[in-house]
Amino acid sequence: NYEWGLDRFIQEARTLAKFSHPNIVRVNRFFEANGTSYMVMDYEAGESLYQILRRAPMPEEATLKNILLPVLDGLQVVHQAGFLHRDIKPSNVFIRENGVPLLIDFGSARLTGGSTSKSRTAIVSPGYAPLEQYTSSGNQGPWSDIYALSGVIYRAVTGENPPDAVRRMKADNAMTVLAT
Repeated sequence: NYEWGLDRFIQEARTLAKFSHPNIVRVNRFFEANGTSYMVMDYEAGESLYQILRRAPMPEEATLKNILLPVLDGLQVVHQAGFLHRDIKPSNVFIRENGVPLLIDFGSARLTGGSTSKSRTAIVSPGYAPLEQYTSSGNQGPWSDIYALSGVIYRAVTGENPPDAVRRMKADNAMTVLAT
């Protein structure tokens, strides 16, 4: 399993390195050393949306659109290539010093489907991960990343972290919170 995972990581790094989109972090190089694999990405100056929201919660609608619409454009490129990010949250949306947003941290990214797929690792950022990410056999797809990005919007609009998917299954009051 370790060798399979290492091979998948290199294959995924190779694909991610092909992306050239202004709102996706650029992978410059990938290599194997010390019995594992690495990705080298561009350094970008700025701060995460998480940091911004802690300092200035509930930004204006125009500000949110200037951040989220370009991220959606970048995410579309990722999905068209058959990948899922699987860890979209405010700390993985980076705002460069010039204000241009960047989707970062593809450490959890995986190819969707395919004959070489095994059960995916359960990756969970509570409040941002959809229910299907709570198990390794969940039916994940582009909708999973959209759910997570919706959690980012929820956080920005309400000033509160979104409820986790398991809690929402028991009693979903997320729409009530947004309506107030």
